[in-house]
Amino acid sequence: MAGNRYGMTTGAVARHLGVSPTTVRSWEQRYGLRPAVREEGRHRRWTAEDVSMLEELCRLTASGVSPAEAARVVLRSRDTPTDGSSRPDRLPDPSAGSERAAVPEVTRRPGSRQGLPPDTVRAECRGLARAAVRLDGPAMDDLLERAVRKHGLVVAWEEVVAPALHAVGKKWESTQERYVEVEHLLSWHVSTALRRMIVAGSATPSAAPPVVLACTPTENHTLPLEALAAGLAERALPVLVLGGSVPAEALDAAVRRCGPAVVALWSQARATADRPLAAQVAGTAFGPRGARIAPMVLLAGPGWAGGPREAGVLRPGGLGEALDAVSRRYERLRLPVSERPRPPRSLGSVSGS
Repeated sequence: MAGNRYGMTTGAVARHLGVSPTTVRSWEQRYGLRPAVREEGRHRRWTAEDVSMLEELCRLTASGVSPAEAARVVLRSRDTPTDGSSRPDRLPDPSAGSERAAVPEVTRRPGSRQGLPPDTVRAECRGLARAAVRLDGPAMDDLLERAVRKHGLVVAWEEVVAPALHAVGKKWESTQERYVEVEHLLSWHVSTALRRMIVAGSATPSAAPPVVLACTPTENHTLPLEALAAGLAERALPVLVLGGSVPAEALDAAVRRCGPAVVALWSQARATADRPLAAQVAGTAFGPRGARIAPMVLLAGPGWAGGPREAGVLRPGGLGEALDAVSRRYERLRLPVSERPRPPRSLGSVSGS
């Protein structure tokens, strides 16, 4: 941890935690979270133990515990005699012990779109973004796993993960390429966690045609496609992810080779939306003569907004709508799937094997 032999300043602590110095000072004024020792004539200096206390506060509030309750927990831990034993690195999770969690555990079905209470969404999203600013991989693992377990993949993605990614991206854009390591680290953790879900929920081989997921030829943002793949795997639907910047020729070849029921094309910005390509895919028919069909095309992402609606093309409003549209397509065509939808899975830790 950076700092000199006298400890860290309030500003340095704030940067380490991903909050403003005003926030750190407000914690001292409201909850008594101050350095354990303050030398006369000196400004506040935070020791490693003091900073660990504030890190624990951030972890608890990000999981849904109110700031006042989280402050009581960390202060109780600091003030409790240890009888010579070392203090644990992490406090027990209040939701699992005597301390009451501010957000109750809720089991949700796959694809559930029931929204979170606004305060909860902001706390969890803010906690994930702050963990990224701190470069705190274990905290990001924990927050991702908790969000999906409590709220389901759709709500966790649309109301926690995607807003956190957007906030971190905006911070990078507004600081002249500072925090690029923050954006990359958060994206890596989210991607790895989603891919674990895809592997864990993958359908067993079947005769059903797959769902093909691809970015347009000039689009590199793949995380939304990975979230869609995780949701499809959760519903036991076969999926092929082609990834970012897929050339038109390669996409055409893949469609003709595997005869997909659905093709989802992601475009993050209007400049990457390739409407002629979408129309070409929607018009690609395959199958035996007299029973030829074409894939349904999903125009996913904000880059497609405002354009004309064409036959065989849908523009879902979000992850939940996209999953429902794909499920209806399989039901309408009476296509087999390997098994019925599975219960919600957690993202799991990305730090262990």
